[in-house]
Amino acid sequence: MEADGERLRHVEESMGTVFSFDVRGVRDGTRVRAALRAAVASLHRADEIFSTYRQDSEITRLARGELAESDCDPDVPEVLALCAAAERESGGWFTTGYAGGLDPTGLVKGWAVERAARTVAGAGADAVCLNGGGDVQLLGGPWRVGIADPLRPGALAVVVEAGDDLGVATSGPAERGCHIIDPRTGEAPAGGLASLTVVCRAGLTTADVRATAAYAMGGLARDWLEALPDTEGFAVAADGTTWTTSGFHHHIVGRPPEVMSVGS
Repeated sequence: MEADGERLRHVEESMGTVFSFDVRGVRDGTRVRAALRAAVASLHRADEIFSTYRQDSEITRLARGELAESDCDPDVPEVLALCAAAERESGGWFTTGYAGGLDPTGLVKGWAVERAARTVAGAGADAVCLNGGGDVQLLGGPWRVGIADPLRPGALAVVVEAGDDLGVATSGPAERGCHIIDPRTGEAPAGGLASLTVVCRAGLTTADVRATAAYAMGGLARDWLEALPDTEGFAVAADGTTWTTSGFHHHIVGRPPEVMSVGS
């Protein structure tokens, strides 16, 4: 945990990725540091409860029928209820039931990041940015976030700015390979998208599941995102062309012309 005047930074590894905290406008250093420690602990606890790679996690034991939902940590029914709502909103494009199993991890990271960021902000910080493996919860601001170009490693496709709360989530195979499937076919989504980014004022929990569902939808994604409140999308296709929803330009502060061709 590094302090620089009224600013704190911290990097933590959990859930197989890296979480980077940037906290500005710290009004009570003692309280904010305690909240930051609690936020970090909550990320590790979420991994312990929800990891599908841990044979002793509650979600794995629940899936095997060894544990009743009523006997689980209160976070489990909360997350499963959020997943059920996301499945209804997306018409089944987001689901926990891949291959007949139980896997809520498409929501868990965004939910855990948003909760951790709000824990820190609530302790007395004017602005918090928490980046969890490329998905970002922004509180306060202003903040600028670069969206990686999936076709040019190390380059940015576009930069978005947030003057207040915003969740920014990107789905696609660039970082982790093809880990999102079309729930109707069980195969990689059709539509040729290299990445799809969703920005959402409701927070990262919502942005994350909408990005996952929209990426799975492929060619149906833009119309679906257009119909959602306080939500915009930006996609890069495998051939380098791009599209955005109609209001995404309100978030753009940098638009490299050789990278992005904005559609309506």
